[in-house]
Amino acid sequence: MAKKILTVVDQDFEDLEFWYPILRLREEGYEIDVASYEKDKEFTGKHGVPAKSDIAFSDVDPKAYDGLLVPGGWAPDKLRRYKELLEIVKVMDDDNKVIGQICHAGWVLASADILKGKKVTSTPGIKDDVVNAGASWTDEVVVVDRNLVSSRKPDDLPYYMAEYIKLLKK
Repeated sequence: MAKKILTVVDQDFEDLEFWYPILRLREEGYEIDVASYEKDKEFTGKHGVPAKSDIAFSDVDPKAYDGLLVPGGWAPDKLRRYKELLEIVKVMDDDNKVIGQICHAGWVLASADILKGKKVTSTPGIKDDVVNAGASWTDEVVVVDRNLVSSRKPDDLPYYMAEYIKLLKK
């Protein structure tokens, strides 16, 4: 049975950080569901590439997924405001599911209050936010700490996804 991964979307997501992981995971045989505050809603990335949600946050069963991906861009500043999403993140972290964050996605994990005691990277622009959420921040291409895989920017995507997939296969 194929493993299922949940990713999330809102307006102004970083196009590459959303689509590249989905395509890589599909190549590996994973099923991907795209969640947002509303099902069947279309969103536009920062560079104009569209994406459509498959499921609403309120209908997500976090126990049905093996991992979560949070793309960057400006979307995480919107996504962090949805209590249903923050609860999904908490449940998946409690269940030790693989969680990926890249660029500004750390905002969502900070708001979900799951960064305490974890080592992460992100775009330097949110360094203070993740540190204030209790994380230890470092400027590295990719950081793996327990179930969390973090990365800084689109250039890091190949390394980020290699570590994410490696962790999923454990």
